[in-house]
Amino acid sequence: MERSPDPDLPELFLRTAKRIRRNQIERLGPLGLTPGQARALRVIARTGEPLRMSTLAEHLGIVPRSATTVVDALAAAGLVTRAPDPASRRATLVTPTEAGLATLAKMSDARRHAAEELFATLSTEERDTLRGLLAALNTTAPTA
Repeated sequence: MERSPDPDLPELFLRTAKRIRRNQIERLGPLGLTPGQARALRVIARTGEPLRMSTLAEHLGIVPRSATTVVDALAAAGLVTRAPDPASRRATLVTPTEAGLATLAKMSDARRHAAEELFATLSTEERDTLRGLLAALNTTAPTA
């Protein structure tokens, strides 16, 4: 018979995830972004070419209307531009602006500093072990 997981493990995992999320919110605040907007900006910039709104929604795992709301906020902040898709007049393409790419670089720095702070108590070997364990747990999860 298989042993059931340690009942404290899920609770510890959730507490850590909440701590990471709070830290992320604190670091994104000065940039004027929510975690959802930051994630969308990363996806948009990662493609290297204009991205259809419907494709963005798929990558984010949200409905197209929600993607529109996120893109509206990013466009209002001057971080992305929208243009009609020449291949389909019903589709809209989203592209990061120079300001969006600069903000992305700041987000990356903020993320790195947050990770350094969070994982500072772990040794290099412990961080490597944790990375491997999390990768094993996320083998079927989408990345963004």
